[in-house]
Amino acid sequence: MTASCTALAILLFALLAMCVRCTGGVKNYTIKPRVVLPEDYVKEIRPPSRKGQPVSVEFSIYVVDINSINVEDMDFRVDMFVRQKWMESRLDMPNALFEEGDDYVTLPPEFVDNLWQPDPYILNAKVSVSYNMQKLRLRWADADPIMLNPELKLLQYNVGQPLQIEETDGYVPEREANFSRLVLYFRFERQIGHHLIQTFAPSSLVVMLSWFSFWIGLDAIPGRVTLLVTSMLTLVTMFTGLKSDIPPVAYVKALDLWMAGCMVFVFAALGEFVVVKVLEVRYQREKSHRGVNLPRLLPMRIQAMEKSPCMSAWDVESGSAGQQSGQQAQASSAAASRRSSVGSVLRMRGRPLLQTSWRDHTTGREKVLWREIDRHSRTIFPAFFLLFVVFYWPILLLKKS
Repeated sequence: MTASCTALAILLFALLAMCVRCTGGVKNYTIKPRVVLPEDYVKEIRPPSRKGQPVSVEFSIYVVDINSINVEDMDFRVDMFVRQKWMESRLDMPNALFEEGDDYVTLPPEFVDNLWQPDPYILNAKVSVSYNMQKLRLRWADADPIMLNPELKLLQYNVGQPLQIEETDGYVPEREANFSRLVLYFRFERQIGHHLIQTFAPSSLVVMLSWFSFWIGLDAIPGRVTLLVTSMLTLVTMFTGLKSDIPPVAYVKALDLWMAGCMVFVFAALGEFVVVKVLEVRYQREKSHRGVNLPRLLPMRIQAMEKSPCMSAWDVESGSAGQQSGQQAQASSAAASRRSSVGSVLRMRGRPLLQTSWRDHTTGREKVLWREIDRHSRTIFPAFFLLFVVFYWPILLLKKS
């Protein structure tokens, strides 16, 4: 049994030796940096160029996604691929590296770490180093410098086309030098559908709700006041909430004009209620005043008609009774004369500047001013709001286009 174990161990050792020999005979070749890079290559030194000329680096960007748009701080987050292209004349590329028909070689990412790379200076970055304009010049690619992902979709915005790009230079105080600069402007256009649901439709309904007060009588003052004040407070709350969705700017925005117009219409409805209430109080006062004076005038008319059967009530009111009766008026008592003179003075007063009621010549019915204002407001307010909408939307859409 010991001999068999020894033979088995010898057999396993022989097999292991064969495996090691076979493994050692296979070699895995790969491109080493020194195959392409010369011995004197230093990656910290920029590629050689004409005397006094900077190295030109060509940029192109492919935007993959845009998110985290904060309109209050005016910043956003963008995921993109940045492609840099420059001429490196120090590389030694053997022909054996190129496949038949190809004029380029794709190297592994680890190989790039041994090459010189430009350091773009990013504004507002925490760490950035770069070359100044005398050593490095940045420029946009000639063909398609900016490309957007065709499947890019934003929730509340559309990316405006075309994107604006610039090649400028600027002085950096902390580096005390001028640096080449590439500028890319993203233009975001708000989607109108979001604000149609969140702003325009609710505010329009609140304005229409304020019109219901024109059908509520003045006997229900708490209900009418509550409706109008609630509508005004609702618009103010909506207007305050919009400030968190839009940046604070110095100019007047289209949303500001819309909300201001809606608040004006609701405030006008509240002012209309105050006017009709004042007119209604005045009408009731004049009505009660006429009721007090009527019993004093009526006995005078009856007494004058009894003394002169040919005299009418109209003659008594117009004061012609004195001219027609003559001696009969002088024979009346002193108290009746005083009442008649007071009545004539009241009737000779001029009409007030604003009549609270009048008689319709066609129907003969009494019309009250505050009721007529409420009745006409039911059509005037919707007509003016429709006119405001007709002027607002075409101007907004034309300016946007």
